[in-house]
Amino acid sequence: MLVIGLISGTSADAIDAVLCEIHGAAPALSLELRATRTHPFPPDMQGRILDAGTRKGSTDELAALHFELGELFAEAVLALVGEAGLQPADVDLVGSHGQNFWHNVNVRGEVTATLQLTEAALIAERSGITTVSNFRPRDIAAGGQGAPLAATLDWLLLRHPEHWRAVQNIGGIANVTFLPPLNDDESQPLAFDTGPGNSLLDCAVNILSDGRRHYDRHGLLARAGTVEEAWLKMRLAHPYFNRQPPKSTGRETFGMSMTTSLVTSAQRRGMSAPDILASLTALTARSIARAYERYAPQPVQEVIIGGGGRNNPAIVSMLREAVAPAQLLTHEDLGYPSDHKEALVFALLAHETWHNRPGSLPALSGASHPCVLGQITPGANYESLARATWGAATRSNGGEDA
Repeated sequence: MLVIGLISGTSADAIDAVLCEIHGAAPALSLELRATRTHPFPPDMQGRILDAGTRKGSTDELAALHFELGELFAEAVLALVGEAGLQPADVDLVGSHGQNFWHNVNVRGEVTATLQLTEAALIAERSGITTVSNFRPRDIAAGGQGAPLAATLDWLLLRHPEHWRAVQNIGGIANVTFLPPLNDDESQPLAFDTGPGNSLLDCAVNILSDGRRHYDRHGLLARAGTVEEAWLKMRLAHPYFNRQPPKSTGRETFGMSMTTSLVTSAQRRGMSAPDILASLTALTARSIARAYERYAPQPVQEVIIGGGGRNNPAIVSMLREAVAPAQLLTHEDLGYPSDHKEALVFALLAHETWHNRPGSLPALSGASHPCVLGQITPGANYESLARATWGAATRSNGGEDA
């Protein structure tokens, strides 16, 4: 099957899109990447999303963004298909995570609500391609965290033959999957959000530049600063880091509200802007390493790093030091694109949903049972795709072809 995966993550800076060819089923599942695209947002869209994804977001703005994002995600699909030299009718499925807005976790670590906006009906209507969306709620309904969904791809495709790996995504929020080797038939994987990735850093740059900048390009500011160890130690005492997995978090915890408080406290201590960013970068790296020390089922020999944080040399350098002697690798070393891995996840999940196979496992999300994820919005190709993949199941009660 040819499947497109789509996501705009916590940073809300663009739509990541991939086109891949998927065959088979686990343990013989194969995935070949065919094309990728980073589809830009209009200039004001990131600010609108970040503002709306707070408790101040108005109902009318959320509703408007839901439909506007649907149009933008549909544009991304059509642009990707064109760049690949194909027609929309050549593509079987779209898997859309949409735009992450809210992930509410109570004091007991239970997820009580999650919200990812982007109207899937617009994607299916504009492209004609059957679209699978809204992946997280089913896992949450079964008692899971609804995250990190990237762990499914890790489990199916990224296990090492002989030793444990940690697959570490650093997006707005950072998440890890601890993977047992293929020669271990008894151990289970473990996946959870380790805490902040780029979220606090991006918010801090926005605050310190009075809105003129949105991220620390190449980690230059952080690399010019000095980590304030005493201040960092207090930040690492946040209750989330001590919560047992499975667990998940989001921008509602590690976002603008927290960053405003952290910047204020740092400035009162006389910390410069580079010192603040160096210390927040260290918070990301060390909270990840601390999660390994406390919760990894076995020592890991390789850490596979992906997400936007991979492009920040300051994060990479601090993380390499923090997880030593484990070797730090990238997804490219294994044949997958770091910058588009999360989009690849939702292509894979759409494929598994269409074939009525679970996209989450209890060992990965904490759910009470494996769950088939997402909601299917039929496109113009729905009937032909159903006939091709479901066969007799698509026949009418009268015995004739539907």
